[in-house]
Amino acid sequence: MSLLDIIGRKNILVIGDVMLDTYFTGEVQRISPEAPVPVFRKVRERSVPGGAANVAVNLVAAGQNVSLLSLIGNDSAGRKLRGQLEKANINCEMLITGKQNTVQKIRFIAENNQQVMRLDEEDTGELESDDYCHLMDLLHKKINHFSVLILSDYLKGLLSPEFTQRILRLAKEHGIRVLADVKDSRAKKYKGAYLLKPNLSELRMMTDLPVETKEEIITAAYRLRDICQCAYVLVTMGSRGMLLAGSESPLLIKADDHEVFDVTGAGDTALAYLAASLANELQLGQAVEIANHAAGLQVTKMGTSAISLYEVNRELSHIFYGTAGKILDQEMASELRESEPEKKIVFTNGCFDILHIGHVRSLEQAAKLGDLLVIGLNSDASVRHLKGENRPINSAKDRAELLASLEYVDYVIIFEEDTPYELIRQIRPDVIVKGKDYKLEEVVGKDIVEAYGGKVVLVDLVEGKSTTGILQKM
Repeated sequence: MSLLDIIGRKNILVIGDVMLDTYFTGEVQRISPEAPVPVFRKVRERSVPGGAANVAVNLVAAGQNVSLLSLIGNDSAGRKLRGQLEKANINCEMLITGKQNTVQKIRFIAENNQQVMRLDEEDTGELESDDYCHLMDLLHKKINHFSVLILSDYLKGLLSPEFTQRILRLAKEHGIRVLADVKDSRAKKYKGAYLLKPNLSELRMMTDLPVETKEEIITAAYRLRDICQCAYVLVTMGSRGMLLAGSESPLLIKADDHEVFDVTGAGDTALAYLAASLANELQLGQAVEIANHAAGLQVTKMGTSAISLYEVNRELSHIFYGTAGKILDQEMASELRESEPEKKIVFTNGCFDILHIGHVRSLEQAAKLGDLLVIGLNSDASVRHLKGENRPINSAKDRAELLASLEYVDYVIIFEEDTPYELIRQIRPDVIVKGKDYKLEEVVGKDIVEAYGGKVVLVDLVEGKSTTGILQKM
């Protein structure tokens, strides 16, 4: 059983400050003649949901049904943000338009992904009373639809102490757990939440205690737990990992050993996966492990982005499930494409009855053509129909596990038909790979992949290496 089997779709509500994160990518090659400052020449621009909206996007990537309760401005940034959220299948019925401007963070990224400056456009005053009343009315009507509530506080005005407490009291009345990403030094604002998630600087600020050593962090975490009367405090500690303080002994989770490109959004990703795991009734310790690995993947990427359930499953497969985490049911094939929309998927297929060096080298070539290598594997019945009653030599389960053990193979999907045509239609790969013993027009699924701009690639074979040849020699 893999993470894909454990994490089902639950209804989760995110409440917090949404913003638009914009990235200007360019180059700095000279100093301005007007003043001793670098000249930034913009080459590209992209915008993505940020703040609480980034938590919502990561929840969608984690396979959840997500609603967002917040406020945006009646401006171009607000309209762009709403459009992106709706495109991401986030329910925006509780995203209202107010008089404040939409919060926007503009980052200037130069060569080697170096951030040279950040420009913030924001109104940080508390909302008007009518806006708070409108949001609370919406929450009263919808709250019973949700398994978990998330408070994502970026101190941009939405989560005032009074409004936050009204949310927490209402959630308690309905028996719904609230996870809060905290930023406010007024710790009692979050009183009654199920779990608080501060980082080290926030923990120090909220408790006025030192947080240098492990012992100091534990003391401060339990102090915050007492102040806010919550069940748990989860402290994110960057490269030192996470620490969970609750009624049991404190639990320390070490950070993954990844090269760090950008820490932006790592906390949002961790919170999203923590909520998705708890909504699916996983034990808190395991939920924190999953959140930790998801955050570890986030820091390997540049800028605000979503981490898919498939990516986290791959990360955890060898830890929790061995190679079984890479082996998917055919029913999951269409979800793979939906969950990895930005990845270049490479597909190949075969019986792989006796794995040999020819297979290994062909698969290695295929993996280099994209981001994910997916193998369609003929079932035992399919192999018998194609090769005869004495085949396969190895069962589909054994063949799948051998293929999954290869580092550059991301997923193996067993299919029952004689050809992988239906599987290809579900996955919609960007590249189909076969050996040069095929002609292009013979490749199954060529029409599908070419219909949406993909291609077929024929790779070199290792001369004299085949399953049939090995069996004859035996």
